[in-house]
Amino acid sequence: MSVLDSTLGQATDYPVRYTPSLLFPITRREGRDAIGLTGDCLPFHGVDIWTHYEVSWLDAGGKPCVAVAEIRVPATSPCLIESKSLKLYFNSLNFHRFESSADFLRCVEMDLGAAAQALVTVGLVLPHEHEQLAIGDLNGECLDGLPLQCSEFVLNPETLVADEGRVVEETLHSHLLRSNCPVTNQPDWGSVMIHYRGAAIDHTGLLAYLVSYRSHADFHEQCVERIFMDITRRCRPESLTVYARYTRRGGLDINPFRSSAQVLPPLLRLFRQ
Repeated sequence: MSVLDSTLGQATDYPVRYTPSLLFPITRREGRDAIGLTGDCLPFHGVDIWTHYEVSWLDAGGKPCVAVAEIRVPATSPCLIESKSLKLYFNSLNFHRFESSADFLRCVEMDLGAAAQALVTVGLVLPHEHEQLAIGDLNGECLDGLPLQCSEFVLNPETLVADEGRVVEETLHSHLLRSNCPVTNQPDWGSVMIHYRGAAIDHTGLLAYLVSYRSHADFHEQCVERIFMDITRRCRPESLTVYARYTRRGGLDINPFRSSAQVLPPLLRLFRQ
């Protein structure tokens, strides 16, 4: 389905009845074709982690329940789920009764898995478990204090350069990532962490590259995969991990994680989330 057919950017009535058909899948194929990933074998492992802060349903007696949900969609899924459709879907559950929170989770996992065409897992954080959502920071050295001259904001991977005579393993991060929704053109604000082993990447060039996304239009997941592929092609690291955490919109934040290794992303929430 084309994203132009979705509810994104359109005036929409909020549902009051459980409606799983609201979920709108978007194929990953188009975004991956644009960065040269044309085969079925991906050069990375990964997951898209969604945090939904506005989750509510009714218990068997009709009393409302509230929670924060962490949703994990594997990067191998054929489809991602359009964010506004996910919000509308969760709103359709606000007046639906479930015997238990386990029944609620089973229903949500089944519906999201059907939309993404993959195994989607969902966890709940209840109000008394709020310590799990403590604010932290990305690992590594922050690049944001580096001086940088910016005259235009056009995506430019050519600023990515590496010193092949110096091999390092380091973790770097920046809070200056901004991209734009390809449908509404609204800004998406994020932080990104990059861990790699290999020829030393020029820090200023890396920061300039990340800042060059400021006018770029792509979904969160596609931006992270593009960052991964641009660094891979231009700097040829032995190993690479790219992890972005975007600020929320409509109660949802999206946090794509891509890595050359089969590792899990750190559990954290940033100060802007």
